[in-house]
Amino acid sequence: MRPHLLLTINIVALISASALVSYLLQNNGLSATSLLIILVTAALITHIFTLFKRQQKQAEMVIRALANGDNTLGLGQQHPMRQQFEQVKTQMQTARFNAEQQAQFLQALLIHVDLAVMVCDDNGKVIESNPAVSKLLGKSFQHLRELGAVGELILNAKNNMRSTTYWQNGEQHDTLSIQLSIAEIQGKVRRVVSLQSIHDQLQLKEQQAYKRLTKVLTHEIANSITPLSSLADTCSNLLPQELCFIDIEDKQDLQLALSTLASRTAHLGDFIARFRQVSSLPKPNLAPENLADMLARIVTLHQQQSRELQINIELTIKSQQLVMLDSSQIEQVLVNLIKNAFEVLSSNKKYNAQSPAQPNIKLSLAQNASQQLYVEVSDNGPGISEHVVDMIFVPFFTTKQQGSGIGLSLSRQIMLNHGGDLIYVPKPQGACFRCVFG
Repeated sequence: MRPHLLLTINIVALISASALVSYLLQNNGLSATSLLIILVTAALITHIFTLFKRQQKQAEMVIRALANGDNTLGLGQQHPMRQQFEQVKTQMQTARFNAEQQAQFLQALLIHVDLAVMVCDDNGKVIESNPAVSKLLGKSFQHLRELGAVGELILNAKNNMRSTTYWQNGEQHDTLSIQLSIAEIQGKVRRVVSLQSIHDQLQLKEQQAYKRLTKVLTHEIANSITPLSSLADTCSNLLPQELCFIDIEDKQDLQLALSTLASRTAHLGDFIARFRQVSSLPKPNLAPENLADMLARIVTLHQQQSRELQINIELTIKSQQLVMLDSSQIEQVLVNLIKNAFEVLSSNKKYNAQSPAQPNIKLSLAQNASQQLYVEVSDNGPGISEHVVDMIFVPFFTTKQQGSGIGLSLSRQIMLNHGGDLIYVPKPQGACFRCVFG
C-alpha cells in the first residue's frame, strides 16, 4: 500500500476513534466499549508515529548513503520528499563529478609537467609527488630525511622560501633551485615544494661569460701582436750586414733578440687562433649516428699508437642506440680525451718505469640511471689532483708545460651544444671523463 494512502487511512481512523470515545464518555461514562476504543485509538497513534519514524529512518539512510557516494538507494515514488531528494542527489553527483574531473586534471598536469613538485606534511612525510621528482633526484623516497641536506633544508624552514643547493646522488651531481610554500589545507599544515635543476643554466651563463671574455681578449691581444711581429721582421731585415759593433757578440745578441721577438709573436698569434676557437665554435650539424660504430673507428685509428707506446686500449659496448649528433665534432672530443690519456700514461711510464701495472685506456658506451647515453674515457694513470679538478674545464687553464688549456674547455662546449655535458668522474685510480648525451 502507498505510504501516503496508509497514513491518510490511519489519520481518518484516529479522528473517528477519538470522536467516538468522546461521544461514549459523555453519554455512557467509562465502559468496556469506551476502553476498547481508547486502546484502538492508542494503537492508531502508535502506528502513525511508527510510520513517521520509518519514513524518517528511510530518508536518513538514503541521505547517508548519498553522502558516502552510494547512489543505489532512493526514496519511493510516492515519498513526499522524493523531488527535493532527486534535486539534491543530482547536485551532489554533479559536484562530485566536477571535483573528480578537477582532481584528474591536476593529477595529469602534475604527471606531464617537467617541474618537480611534491607535497609533504609538517613532519616531512611525502603525501603526493609527480614523476619529475624521482627523475630529477635520481631516486624515489617517502620522507624528506631520505634526501639528506636538501630534505633538512625543506623540513627546518619556518616560512616560505626560495633557495639553491647542491645535490649529489651517486655519480649524479646537480644544482637545485628550491621553492617552498607552507600552507594550511583542510586544517593541516602542508609543505608544497617545487624543485628545478639550474645546472644547465649556470653552465650556459658560464660559457657565455667565457665567450665574451675570449672575444675581448682576442681582439685586444691580436691588435697588439700584429704590429709587434711586423716591426720585428722589419728591423731584422733592415739591419745592415756592415753594421759595426765594438763587440761582435752585441750584433749577434741584437739579431737573436729580433728573431726571438718575431718567433714569440708568431707563436702568440697561433695561440690566439686557438683562443678564437672557444668563442667561434660552429653549431653542430646534427644527424643520426651509431656511437658504437664511431667508437670502433676511433679505437682502430689509435691501435698503431697504442702498440708503439705499449698502452692497452679497450672498448666496451653496453648499449646500442642511434644518437643525433655532429659526428666530426664528437669525434674531435673523443680524440682529445684519448690523446690526453695517452700523454698522461706515456709520461707516467717515464717517471715510474718500475710500475708493474699495464698502462690501460678504457672506452665504455652505456646508459646512466636517467637513461642518458654516455661515452666514458678512463685510464689507470695518476689521475687529477683534487685541488685542480674544479679548474680543468676553465678555458686556458692547464697543468701541462706545453699545453694551451683549450682542449677540455672546447670539448665541453661541444657537448653542451649537443644538449649534453662533459663531466669528470672521480675514480679510485686514474682519470675518467664522461661524455653525456641529452
